[in-house]
Amino acid sequence: MTSSTKPTKIVARIAFVGSGPGDPSLMTVRATQLLREADVVIIDQIAREEFVALFARPDVEIVDAGHGETGQPLTVASRAKLVVRTAKAAARPDSQPLVVRLMDGDPATFNGLAEEAVACHRAEIGFEIVPGVSSVSAVPAYAGIPLTANSSRAMHIVSAGDDRTDWAACTAADSTVVVLGAADALPNGLAKLLAAGRAPETPVALSTDGTTIHQITTVTTLGEVVAQLRGNKLAAPTIAVVGSVVEMREQLSWWENKPLFGWNILVPRTKDQASTMTDRLASYGASSDVVPTISVEPPRTPQQMERAIKGLVTGRYEWIGFTSANAVRAVREKFVEFGLDARAFAGLKIAAVGGVTADALREWGLEPDLVPTGEQSAHGLLEGWPEYDELLDPINRVFLPRADIATDTLVAGLQEIGWEVDDVTAYRTVRAAPPAPHVREAIKTGKFDAVCFTSSSTVRNLVGIAGKPHTTTVVACIGPATAKTAEEHGLRVDVLAAEPSATALVDALADYGRGLALSAAENGEPTRRPSERKAAARRKAKASH
Repeated sequence: MTSSTKPTKIVARIAFVGSGPGDPSLMTVRATQLLREADVVIIDQIAREEFVALFARPDVEIVDAGHGETGQPLTVASRAKLVVRTAKAAARPDSQPLVVRLMDGDPATFNGLAEEAVACHRAEIGFEIVPGVSSVSAVPAYAGIPLTANSSRAMHIVSAGDDRTDWAACTAADSTVVVLGAADALPNGLAKLLAAGRAPETPVALSTDGTTIHQITTVTTLGEVVAQLRGNKLAAPTIAVVGSVVEMREQLSWWENKPLFGWNILVPRTKDQASTMTDRLASYGASSDVVPTISVEPPRTPQQMERAIKGLVTGRYEWIGFTSANAVRAVREKFVEFGLDARAFAGLKIAAVGGVTADALREWGLEPDLVPTGEQSAHGLLEGWPEYDELLDPINRVFLPRADIATDTLVAGLQEIGWEVDDVTAYRTVRAAPPAPHVREAIKTGKFDAVCFTSSSTVRNLVGIAGKPHTTTVVACIGPATAKTAEEHGLRVDVLAAEPSATALVDALADYGRGLALSAAENGEPTRRPSERKAAARRKAKASH
């Protein structure tokens, strides 16, 4: 008779990870590494689902540590018990799982780290602590407010909701006070600071949604802010900075002065093509909504593509020309289907129409032999393509895997310089499904500040599936042909890129935003986003009546 024992399960290890104040780019390298490895993520009171989506695996389990089953906020003690319970529940017999406790800002600053870590210690659960960028320093920095200067050499960090706070210790004129707290507690904390003896004329800055593109900073005085907030609950997470250093914001404000700060930009592209634009827009302070206007699908009859791939392997071609990242993707998928890899390109010369297409090839491990140095288009590619020379070129044929709607410019140009071309449909582009009703409504009513068109087809398809953008929406086009199509559809083109690239298009839009801000400053008016103009015009018209 044999006895069997259950395998011992390995309890998860815990990583207390600071998520920073709100801007995902402020996450530390170690924080993003642990999120990628996490089996379970416990999120804090201020949900960070977007951080999990950015860095964690799609199958990661998410546990809410902000609220209980009844919807009530959890206490610090309840959260500590939840962390221990989650670590034990995640135990496995084969390997040690990782539970990331993702905490707002810095774990060690007003976040309950001590209680939760002590609970893990008592339960004999191993843990590590990864500091995060604290909102105490980050939010004022994004508002252009240093916490210390020649006029302020001491700093106090206080919680507005803590009844044990000694407000009298924060009244010196040469000290900076950073007041943290829930939306309902912050006004009371500032009132207590005033009552304790801090001068009512002391400058105060209130920053909401700090370090995000929605950040708003208001500068006032301690006496005025207490009167303004008396009995009013703040609508968003806010940090107050009290002290003379607030006056430096006028010179040092940088985040909220970005040329597209707070703008919401419509990007009619597929999500896998839009990252270059959306990242560039974010660097100028804008958010973006990607609305696919086309859907990429396989050709209706795949035989032509299959014959061309086999010809590529058997040496039928001297050149292969890629005119889009979608073409690279289509050929790569066929390679996978046939069990081939990049070695099949040996001896073949590769051309790419531009930088994005070249990057798609490099991701595959292929370095293109020809990329236009000037205009990134069929014309630019032809300018650098060598003529066929029967003495130097053993083969006179070119393989062009392209879209079904591609123009004949490249084919005709190659034939003129002596090449025979196999123009093969690698994929079809069809009009995408209409976006959600609220997106269509936002497009038509001017809730987007700008739209960036990267081709004539994006103009036609966006108008077809969602309607024309509102007249207050700034229209930016990547080139003259796209601008002509936009004008044919009744749109006013405000911005034209200096060269046909996504980066140049965003840069041109940023220059336009700077021009608006400069014009408003010269006229002594506040800078308004394009989506705000309509409301401002209505208020002005109403006042005149």
